[in-house]
Amino acid sequence: MTTPIDHIDAALDATTRIVAGLRADLLATPSLCAGWDLRFELNHLVGGMRIFAAELAGTEAEQDHHDEWLGGDPHGAFATAAELDRAAWHRPDALSATVRLGFGAVPAPLAAQIHRTEILVHGIDLAVVAGLTDRIDERQSAELLATMRAMDFDMFRRPGMFAAAVPAPAQAPPHRHLLAFLGRDVPDVSLSVAADR
Repeated sequence: MTTPIDHIDAALDATTRIVAGLRADLLATPSLCAGWDLRFELNHLVGGMRIFAAELAGTEAEQDHHDEWLGGDPHGAFATAAELDRAAWHRPDALSATVRLGFGAVPAPLAAQIHRTEILVHGIDLAVVAGLTDRIDERQSAELLATMRAMDFDMFRRPGMFAAAVPAPAQAPPHRHLLAFLGRDVPDVSLSVAADR
């Protein structure tokens, strides 16, 4: 049986493959998240992982979510955060905890689902903009989309989280349908980037 921890492991693996291919010269490229660039989104992802790891370990995070986490080594900062995050979720008591999130405290299994979504979706954002869609795990994209469609997702459609769903082409791959469900209007931003690879 697949557990919430298995899902987080798989999301970490998928996004690690994407970040490994992310060129430093692309970090100033606008993200799919309005007002962000890829560096800010990667920093957001790393900060989230570090904060989750600290929360599960019962310690205080060193910084706030959108403080500077990347320093001069964005790839190294991501690798460190992913290692700490994975280890924290593999603690024996991880799924019995209550996790404090920005909108309140939730049971760890729900926090794990939210965290999995953050890791996987931000990784897909980075891949789409950076021309790395060949590194996206489409099976995970489809599974996460099915999970979201089966739940009451409207509670997460609020400013700072997710917008209303937008259309996606019927023939689009699963990751495009997932992004559209989450309110990301995906232009063909990756075409010029991919041509420069």
